[in-house]
This record gives sequence, structure tokens and C-alpha cells, in this order.
Amino acid sequence: MIQLKNVTLRRSAKVLLDAASVTLNPGEKVGLVGRNGAGKSTLFALFNGTLHEDGGDFSMPKQWRLAQVSQNMPETEESATDFVLGGDTRLAELRAALHEAELSEDGMAMAHAHVDLADAGEHDAVPRAQSLILGLGFKSSELDQAVNSFSGGWRMRLQLARALMCPSDLLILDEPTNHLDLDALVWLEAWLKRYTGTMIVISHDREFLDAVTSVTLHIDQAKLNRYGGNYSAFETLRSQQLELQQASFSKQQDKIAHLQKFIDRFKAKASKAKQAQSRVKALERMEKIAPVLADADFTFEFKEPVNLPNPMLAISDADFGYIVDDVEKPILKNVSRSVLAGQRIGILGANGQGKSTLVKTIARAMQPLCGTLTEGRGLNVGYFAQQELDVLHPQDTPLEHMIGLVKKLGAVPGQSSREQDLRSYLGTFNFTGDMVKQTVGSMSGGEKARLVLAMIVWQRPNLLLLDEPTNHLDLATREALSMALNEFEGTVMLVSHDRALLRAVCDEFWLVGRGEIKPFDGDLDDYQRYLLEESKRLREEAKVADAAPTAPAVQPQAMAIKPAIPSLAPASPSTSADQRKLGAQARQQKAALARPLKKSIEQADQRMAQLNAEKAVLENKLTTALSPGEIADTGRQLKAVGTALEALEAQWLDWSEELQLLENVSYSDSN
Repeated sequence: MIQLKNVTLRRSAKVLLDAASVTLNPGEKVGLVGRNGAGKSTLFALFNGTLHEDGGDFSMPKQWRLAQVSQNMPETEESATDFVLGGDTRLAELRAALHEAELSEDGMAMAHAHVDLADAGEHDAVPRAQSLILGLGFKSSELDQAVNSFSGGWRMRLQLARALMCPSDLLILDEPTNHLDLDALVWLEAWLKRYTGTMIVISHDREFLDAVTSVTLHIDQAKLNRYGGNYSAFETLRSQQLELQQASFSKQQDKIAHLQKFIDRFKAKASKAKQAQSRVKALERMEKIAPVLADADFTFEFKEPVNLPNPMLAISDADFGYIVDDVEKPILKNVSRSVLAGQRIGILGANGQGKSTLVKTIARAMQPLCGTLTEGRGLNVGYFAQQELDVLHPQDTPLEHMIGLVKKLGAVPGQSSREQDLRSYLGTFNFTGDMVKQTVGSMSGGEKARLVLAMIVWQRPNLLLLDEPTNHLDLATREALSMALNEFEGTVMLVSHDRALLRAVCDEFWLVGRGEIKPFDGDLDDYQRYLLEESKRLREEAKVADAAPTAPAVQPQAMAIKPAIPSLAPASPSTSADQRKLGAQARQQKAALARPLKKSIEQADQRMAQLNAEKAVLENKLTTALSPGEIADTGRQLKAVGTALEALEAQWLDWSEELQLLENVSYSDSN
């Protein structure tokens, strides 16, 4: 387990943790939360050994293997597969040992190395690495592409895949969702749920935290507070604690005022001096309850648009895409859609299907390849691009950016262009004091994102095009953005992997995929199921494509059946009577094969229910006061139950798939 006992951590002169204590048990999935600057990344530095405690005791099992995402942008000509494969450090060490044994012609060492490599998963290392790459949104054609050929965001995805490839007992992830689309995020959640080690993650995505964590560690006022449950449970418990603390504080203040009133009234009276003195001592002994110091909320709002054309935009028979070497590369074809005033549209679609291309074309950053886009009179677009932070000038200050915007756009109704008013306006976005003269290059990603939002809001748009606006925003700013968008009177078109924002803001969805745009009839839960089905379909298509050259005569239906399930299709019958007889035999054989599978699935269901009940009891036990020995024992039991449950779930899935394949086998019973 990981233990911190009265740990003090400093960064320069700032104390980030002061006598903080907490215990994290093996196998726990922990969400680390707190305000920006509270010390989350500094605590990660303690976990990975790059920083040591300034006081107190920190301990972690020495034999634990650590995996984390490197923050350095990879610069290498290695293929994507080889780069991710390099994350398996154990495999790399054993390969080096085998190479040394071969050079020295040491037969015994070579034998040991081969055995160790087999134990380390050498036989399926490449498929494992490639499944991670594909899961994070890459295409099959990119598996052998050089790392340096990808953009920065995609290279950071490869860093994440490399960390997941590393065999580990402790996995620490700092904002792993920043560079992911929703389809890759859904895949990552599923992968992390299967991870058997201890995991600590920093994230500003509340639905992601809810999905993958069962413990929340909150850094507040230089202390570590542990809460059982995911982020939503933490919010509920914390609000209850704050209410109780405020009530206790108010009650104590009344008591202090009463005692002080008695002291002031009778301290000079001889007959009451002793009673007054006893109340003075009571005040001195009283353990003071601190008042609730609520975090300062960040809020902003969009001003009412100057006008609201309706329709905002009409798209007719348009193709969207790129022109490469004078050759058109259409991504979306024959698009005909209308955007009306007041609509709130969430744009969904798997990675690479054309969501950003659509938004860029509407924002006038690209031209349609053909067709027409008719804009409503007075259309004023506010566009937040994924790369918007890169468009900011690192050497300029927020004030200089606003002055430049004024010069570019001229007068905006209801907005003042005086420098003092621009300073005051920036202050509403938390750019106060000297921050308005701080260069953008020295700011955090969240501060840059707030500046971009400030520039968009100032323009008073009536159509907002937001392409992943939350990548660098903390939870408080995301909440402020959600509230501002809900009160915005114009039209919103939103691309985001933040499901909480999509749920809160959008009341309809467009699905971008397979070269077209169509309404999506469902909610985000339906969309997540669609993504999983689409991923499965693509995998099946890839399997069929791989098998086709070697077995061209085999029909796709037969290819989908596992080798363990014999073919039930009858041989060519000579008469209709023979055909009916063979059909009956096939049905009997099918029922005989299905019977043990159904029994195994039923038994597995019962056992999984038992294990889930045991897991709930153990998790509840960990929320009670236990001795260190009991905590360790309960943690080991919980991990054992989790491992058994995961293995049984995997077996259940295999049996269910076999049963489904068996039930899909066709046989002839026609006359």
C-alpha cells in the first residue's frame, strides 16, 4: 500500500502539503482532485520519485512497478508499433538479456531467456501493442508509420499507449483524456476498468472520473482528505461536510459570544470574578471550528446577440474535405442541412470522420469542395478551434490580444474599446492585476483557454462553433462554460469529449460518419453503445479482409464461427426426405452443443452475483475505522475478489459469444 504520514511538501517557498496523511490500498482506483495549484502534480512527483518529502514519512512497496505517461513530446523515426512496444520495459530487458546470451554463446542463459520471454508475453506483444494503438483512435494503415510523422496530439496518444503497455503495479495518469476524442475515451474507460493494479488519475472530466475511480483524494488547504466513492459521491459527501462544518461554526460562534458577553459584564465584579475567570479558561481551551472558506466561483456570460437570423445557415448539396496536390479529397458528401436560431447541436462521430472539417467549413476557415453554404443576414460566428491555443501569440499579453482584436473587428455594439474597459473586461475572466501584462507563453493551458473564451465572448456572436473547448479547462471553468452556454440566446454547435458538457448543453445530436451527416436518434448512452458496435464491426471487417486472400472460397458467415464449434450445415442431400432428416439431426446437434454453454453461463451469473456481493461488503468495510493490519487484509481480499470477478467475466463473455455464434449457425430445412 501507499502511505503518507504527516508529510510536508514544498515547491520553492510555497507549502503545498502540511502534515498530510492518507493510506491508499492495493488495487484501488483513485481520483486526485483539487484546485489548480493545490499540489496535484507535485504529489505525483512524490509518487514517481522525482521529488522527496520535506517532512514526515512516505512509503510505497519497493517491488512495485510504476507506469506513467511521459510529458515529453516523442521525437523518433521508430514506427508507432515499435514505439509503443518499447513501453514494455520487462520485455525490453529480457530481449537484451537474450541478445547478450547469444553473443556469449551461453546455452543455459539463452534457455532461461527464452523461458522468461515466454512468461513475459513475447508471443503476443505486438498484437497487444497494436490493439492499444487502434483503441486510441489510430488506423490500421498507421501502425507502421513513423512517430515523427504524427502531429503533437497524436504523438501524446502514443505516449499514453506506451504507458498502458508497461506492466505495472501502480499507474499514474495526469489528464489522460486531453488529447482524446469521445470514441477513444470510451475505449480508455473500458481498458482502465480492467486494469488490476493501483491507479491514481488527475482529470477534469467528471464522467470519466465517475466511470474509472472508486476512491477520491481531495487536496484542500494543504491537507489530504480521502473519500470512498467516485467524483459524484465525493461532491455529495463534501457538500454535506461543509454544511455540517458551517452549522457547527455558527453554533460555536453563538456560544463564544455568550461567554464573552458574561466575561465583559462581570470580570470587574468581585462576586462574579471566579465565574468570569472560569469562562475565560473555557474560551482558551475551546478547539475553534474553522469557518467554511468556499472556493471562489468563476462565472461569465455571453451578452445577448445583436440579431438572430433564422435560419442561421443553410447547407445544400455540399462536399466537405481537402485539396491535396490539386486533387480533391472529400470526407463528407452531399450534405444538406439547416441550422436554426436557438438550436443546441452536439456533433458526434468517431475520430477522423469529419467533425472538425464540418466545423472549420462553417467557420469559414475552409471552403466547401462543391455545393453552397448560405449564411443568414448578420451571421456572427464565434469559433473555438482545437488548435486555437496555438494561434495565440506567445510573446503578447492578454491586453495586447484584446487591443489587436479591437483593431481587427472595429466597433462591436455594446462593447467599449477603451484600454481601461478592456482591462476590466479581462478581470471578469480572472485576468487581474499584472496578469493582463503577462506574456501568454508563460501561462498555463487553462489560462490560455480562458483568454480565447474572453475573446470570443467580446465579439457577441450569434453562432458558437466550439471544437473541444474543454481540453485545458478545470472543473470549475467547465461548469462556468456550461452555465454560460445554457443562458446563451444564440445557436451552439459543439464538438466535445466532455459528456457532462454535452448532456448539459445539447438537446439534439448530429452523427458524422461514413461520409455523411444525419440526425442521431438517441442520447449519449446510446451513442456509446453505437461506438462499441462500430468498433466491433470494423474489427470484423479487418478480420474478413485479412482472411480473404488465404481462404477466398469461405463465406463470411462461416468465417465468423469459432473453430471449436463444428459446422452444422448438412451435406448436400439427395432427396427432400434426406434433407429433412439432416435438418433434424442438425437441430439436435445444435441443442446438444448449446446445453452445456447455457448451463455454464447460468452458473457464472450466479457466481458473479456472489462475488459482486462480497466486493460490496469489502468496499463498505474499508470505509469504516480499521487497524492497519485489517486494512491490508481487507485490501488483499478485495483484490482477490476483483481478480476472480474479472476472470469470470471474461469467461462469461467467451461463453456468451460462443452461444451467440452457435445460435447464428444456419441449417437447411426446406422442401
